[in-house]
Amino acid sequence: MEEQDGLEGEGEGEGNGGILGPCLTSYVDPGTSESHRYYLARRTVMEMLRDRGYVVPNSEVELSLQDFRDIHGQNPDLERLRISTTLRSDPLKRILVIFCGPSVVKVHMIRSIAYQIVNKDTLGGLILIVQNHITAQALKAVDLFPFKAEIFQITDMLVNITKHVLKPKHRILTDREKQRLLEKYNIEEKQLPRMLRKDAIARYYGLEKGQVVKVSYGGENEITESHVTYRCVW
Repeated sequence: MEEQDGLEGEGEGEGNGGILGPCLTSYVDPGTSESHRYYLARRTVMEMLRDRGYVVPNSEVELSLQDFRDIHGQNPDLERLRISTTLRSDPLKRILVIFCGPSVVKVHMIRSIAYQIVNKDTLGGLILIVQNHITAQALKAVDLFPFKAEIFQITDMLVNITKHVLKPKHRILTDREKQRLLEKYNIEEKQLPRMLRKDAIARYYGLEKGQVVKVSYGGENEITESHVTYRCVW
């Protein structure tokens, strides 16, 4: 009888969740993967714009997934996901971010985007977040824009690469800091280590040829020693 009582006690404990704890279903995201993907991508874009010096409210960066879904729903309207903001240092310089749908980006879509953009004269940059490949003709159409246009795959924006624990810290030098660096070491720009424009970090910060980045490794604990190098974008 004692063994039987013991078994009954264990069964009751498991049934009440006292032993196993919360059901695993409580950890499952009840929302759509589509809304989750757009939420992550939009947050990374906001962080990227802020790191580039654009005006981005903290509330936009710190927006929770649930709040995002409350605003945009489970199937977000891409028009409402658009972002338009200006540089902190120069309010006249504006950038626009447009999210494209899951279909292949063709030339007629680029022309439609160009037609929809108002005040093109005040627009300094355009970022397209695409989910599929973009045709050669569409790329040529993008090159015809009178402002800088960048294209990112949405899968590349699901995680902010600059926040990775193993990623060194990057800081873009001003033109004056760059000149001081070259004078200090008596070298020319071409003698600096290079960073390609297609490098993930260069694309994140929207760097142009000739800009110099200070790269700092380690230095946050006793195990890793601090190491600094400079790279010039090519």
